[in-house]
Amino acid sequence: MSAPAESPPVPTAGMLSHRQILTIFAGLMIGMFLAALDQTIVATSIRTIADDLGGLSLQAWATTAYLITATITTPLYGKLSDIFGRKPLFLFAIGIFVIGSVACAFADSMYQLAAFRAIQGLGAGGLFSLALTIVGDIVAPRERAKYQGYFVAVFGTSSVLGPVAGGFFAGQAEILGITGWRWVFLINVPLGIIALAVVSKVLNVPHTKREHRIDWPGALALAIGLVPLLIVAEQGRIWGWDSIEAISCYVIGVVGLGLFLLAERRIGDDALLPLRMFSGGVFSWGAIASFIAGVGMFGALALLPLYLQIVKGSTPTEAGLQTLPLVLGIMSMSVFSGQMISRTGRYKIWPVIGLSLMVVGIGALSFIGVDTPYWQVALIMVVIGWGLGGNMQPLTLAMQNAAAPRDMGVATSSATFFRQMGGTLGTAVFLSVLFSALGTQVADNFRTAAATPAFQAVLADPATAENPANAQILGSLQGGAPLSLDDSSFLAAADPTLARPILDGFAGSMSLVFLGAAAVLLIGLFAVLKMKELPLRTQSGVDARRDDDAAAESTTVEKAAAATGVVGLEKVAPASPVGAQNGNGRTDHHQAAHNGSASNGSASNGSASNGSASNGAAPVAVVDDSEHSAGADRSSGSVLTAERATLPADSEARDSLLGMLLPDPQRAL
Repeated sequence: MSAPAESPPVPTAGMLSHRQILTIFAGLMIGMFLAALDQTIVATSIRTIADDLGGLSLQAWATTAYLITATITTPLYGKLSDIFGRKPLFLFAIGIFVIGSVACAFADSMYQLAAFRAIQGLGAGGLFSLALTIVGDIVAPRERAKYQGYFVAVFGTSSVLGPVAGGFFAGQAEILGITGWRWVFLINVPLGIIALAVVSKVLNVPHTKREHRIDWPGALALAIGLVPLLIVAEQGRIWGWDSIEAISCYVIGVVGLGLFLLAERRIGDDALLPLRMFSGGVFSWGAIASFIAGVGMFGALALLPLYLQIVKGSTPTEAGLQTLPLVLGIMSMSVFSGQMISRTGRYKIWPVIGLSLMVVGIGALSFIGVDTPYWQVALIMVVIGWGLGGNMQPLTLAMQNAAAPRDMGVATSSATFFRQMGGTLGTAVFLSVLFSALGTQVADNFRTAAATPAFQAVLADPATAENPANAQILGSLQGGAPLSLDDSSFLAAADPTLARPILDGFAGSMSLVFLGAAAVLLIGLFAVLKMKELPLRTQSGVDARRDDDAAAESTTVEKAAAATGVVGLEKVAPASPVGAQNGNGRTDHHQAAHNGSASNGSASNGSASNGSASNGAAPVAVVDDSEHSAGADRSSGSVLTAERATLPADSEARDSLLGMLLPDPQRAL
């Protein structure tokens, strides 16, 4: 008998070439660039927009509305994409975002702008999380980290282009007959059209539609819980954290989250966020670490632009460019850590290193002041960037790797959701601490400065009173009127001696916030240390789900055979003409059975090679799968070994057995 020849792995939809992966990445990155650019470009121009629409006091609602819808829809996109597939949901997110952008461009009031920004947020909630989910579908965890640099490049590019473009558009009276700031939103239209075209053409990820219930009760309860909490996070500083409005938001939010937990427990596996995912230590600690990292990361980084603009006197565009060292740090460490994860298969060390660097860097920011040279701030930003680059993607990778393949969308969106919630809370709390401490700091600084001869000489100089920029400071000193710092633009033109106590007050208050952020990140570091490191799977999400489907299919057949009392159950590989490699690279070849019977992979009364049987007997594939299991990690191209009933060679007997097993001819194995 001749030995069967070695056969290559069975090709799968998940086995894509590097070029094919990069082609898909092009569409994903354009979609992510839309949302990333929008955040930075709007932040730079929002004051000009609010002035033009006559709603400076309402500008925060434009941000709050966007944040609420983007946060709430993030987990919803993840779950729905697991049910209906990634491509339709990603296209929907791009389309909604573009529609919202057009509406924002023609808003006539801040109320309209806030409503249209909420529509934008409905799309933005899917652009980030779905892009990362699709990467999980097409690239195995072991290889996934290598590609994360491409996505970090998107954020880096948007961080540089956003402030520049925002400053340019906001500074133009009209462009092509349209008010300059409206192009902040119109620029999304051509980018969105390109993204729709590219994604429609290149994004073809296989998906098996599953029968699921949509967790609408959970989604509603989540909205009831999160909306008031996000509102109070943004408005609490204005209302007062112990005001009736704030307390009402707390109560409604807690009730909503309680209802959400009850809804998730009741609906089980079809839940928006299945509670079973938190039973393992990796996902639970990863979620905690993502939340805490978001608190410290976004909360502290929100103050860097304020420091550069208020304390150092930079314009919004200049401040955006001055944060370039932070972006370079993120990109360099993200690429380096990704390559190392791919080579070694170890990922836990990078969040540990990343959070440690962030603690050091943000702690160092607590020592900067008015006279700190920019090069020192730039070096600190590089260190913080290294920390961010080693932290963000590995945590997402850990949560993806710990989740079942069918939960890829939920796992990815959860990582984004918890980080975003932490960032929202951190930004609100730290800004509240900043402005709460600012009044006391400034008052103390003025009392100290008033006793110095230099300060008294400036007050006595007639030119000081003639400068309009000094009016607010002089009014506060001479008349006792409270100093309003809602608009700090006067500081740039005010007398440096008069402005110095205010600038020192800002720097001192920011130091308190940076110290608090560093302390919070230490808690996140503890959470990462508690997180267990699991071996990275070597299969893409598509391949892993395919094997899970094969396991479920074989279980169905096994149960049907047991229910009908059929004997002769053998362990066989799914139908394949040649064979497939197992997880260890070994090839299991099909053996043919003569006279329709076989035992332990050997044929009786004869033998056959290459899958053909003598005497006209039908070949039956029989392999020993003692080294396989449904939950084992399998390499790309492997085919799960499953249990199936051995069918008689005689056609009439075989048809009779199939009739017993499958009484419904439409039922599929």
